[in-house]
Amino acid sequence: MTSFNYELKIPKDRVAVVIGKDGSVKKQIEEETHTSVKIDSNEGEIVVSGDDGLGIYTARSMILAIGRGFNPEVAMLMLKTDYLFEIINMNDYGRNKNDVIRLKGRVIGAEGKTRRLIEEMTDCSISVYGKTIGMIGESENIAIARKAIESLLQGSPHSSVYKFLEKQRKSMKMRSLGIKNDG
Repeated sequence: MTSFNYELKIPKDRVAVVIGKDGSVKKQIEEETHTSVKIDSNEGEIVVSGDDGLGIYTARSMILAIGRGFNPEVAMLMLKTDYLFEIINMNDYGRNKNDVIRLKGRVIGAEGKTRRLIEEMTDCSISVYGKTIGMIGESENIAIARKAIESLLQGSPHSSVYKFLEKQRKSMKMRSLGIKNDG
């Protein structure tokens, strides 16, 4: 058996969340993914090791998601085979700190309305943390959420993004009912 290691780093203020109360989150990640997780609390450095490449990849994704602001229960969704975790870096859309703050505001919206609407329309969980926007959901839904968020980051009006989301939601429903949608 070959043993694999994967090293990653997360923000120090999120290390305690990865560990969990009495080590419960770390233990659950290890059990569910058949990996070993070693955490350096002082540096935020984590080493995931094991014999199963997919298990290591899943554990890594879960830890990165928690590191980007998701709560552990949401990160555990990645144990489902069709769930993904993706990150958008706002530095790719803004030139400076003020731009990133403005972009965060566009994605979150007044009292969290925009973020909540994107989550509801795409069945994805979204976390805006630091300079990143994380998304957890099924691959098809992540693609829609990513497109909506990137449109907002590029300056599209919120109303256009909401219309896009409603159209996508409608065609997702049609597909789930087995109805062909030509529009």
